[in-house]
Amino acid sequence: MSPRRSYDQYCSAARALDLVGDRWTLLIVRELLAGPRRYTDLHADLPGVSTDVLASRLKDMERDGLTTRRKLPPPGAAFVYELTGRGRALLPVLQALGRWGEAELGERRPTDAVRAHWFALPLLRALEGEGLVEVRLEEGDFHLRVGAEEGPVYGDGPAPGEADACLTMDAATCEAVARGETGLADAVRDGRVAVTGDGMLAKALKEA
Repeated sequence: MSPRRSYDQYCSAARALDLVGDRWTLLIVRELLAGPRRYTDLHADLPGVSTDVLASRLKDMERDGLTTRRKLPPPGAAFVYELTGRGRALLPVLQALGRWGEAELGERRPTDAVRAHWFALPLLRALEGEGLVEVRLEEGDFHLRVGAEEGPVYGDGPAPGEADACLTMDAATCEAVARGETGLADAVRDGRVAVTGDGMLAKALKEA
């Protein structure tokens, strides 16, 4: 485990960066907001990170109280990493960074990696209320827990249960929402997003 580095500045922003300012740390948080993940899963969804750096960051995050590591009961018997309450409290930080970085996205480059659940953060910003939302994209399906205060915020695959709303859209529409070029409600009105479901979230989008 690497020694903790510090800016040695009596400033809350500097203290925060002491913990999460290293390269990859906040992206690991992004992945763990989906719930407990195995090391191999994290490595697969963080293209470009070396195994040594990922292992080092996870150890540092555990030391700093952002994550915990536990062994799943049989038949899984694998170790998983998950966020603590302190780690989950970084969600609004990532939301703010995502909003600030919208203008930097531009068109997707040929070298850009993409995972369907990376669109969860901009879609969460676009949804109000509480409930379970399933999102269907060309790249794959994922689900969101809008208004979740505990546990996973989103995850891969279809919703684990009846969704309050199901959103189907193409990649171009989802990317436009992520870049802040169009609002989700506007895309629904324009017919670029199909909404199904009987929950309050579906009704609010249909009536927007």
